[in-house]
Amino acid sequence: MLRNARHNTILEIIEQQEVETQEELCEQLAARNFSVTQATVSRDIKELHLFKVKGNTKRFRYASMTEKENGLSDKMRALFQTCVLSIRNVQNLIVVKTLNGNGSNAGVVIDRLEYREIVGCISGDDTVLVICETAEEAKIVAERLSAIVKG
Repeated sequence: MLRNARHNTILEIIEQQEVETQEELCEQLAARNFSVTQATVSRDIKELHLFKVKGNTKRFRYASMTEKENGLSDKMRALFQTCVLSIRNVQNLIVVKTLNGNGSNAGVVIDRLEYREIVGCISGDDTVLVICETAEEAKIVAERLSAIVKG
């Protein structure tokens, strides 16, 4: 019961304000009467599938899957999960390998996500090339896309 309450509180915190580090999240939880260690917060972040996105006031902030991916229908999510074989980032690029003939399907899903870190995508038969401005942004986007594939 305490874990669920803590998870709900974490989601509320990151929805209301920009939190960049696990330490900041620990402090915010402590302010709400949750006594947690950094290890617990780290585990919570993994369980909640949180990831970092570019912040407005801070360099990066934690975000949840429901923030941007909500616009994705269950069918689109299932299509992406089914057709993507691998996701690999190299420098500021992400290479998404898909089943033959599914590059454009995966590209449509990625475009619909409207991640602001993505400059553009090029889809082929079994590959999508995703272009970001920086290597750090590419790493973040690759993690987010991988989280969608994992469900």
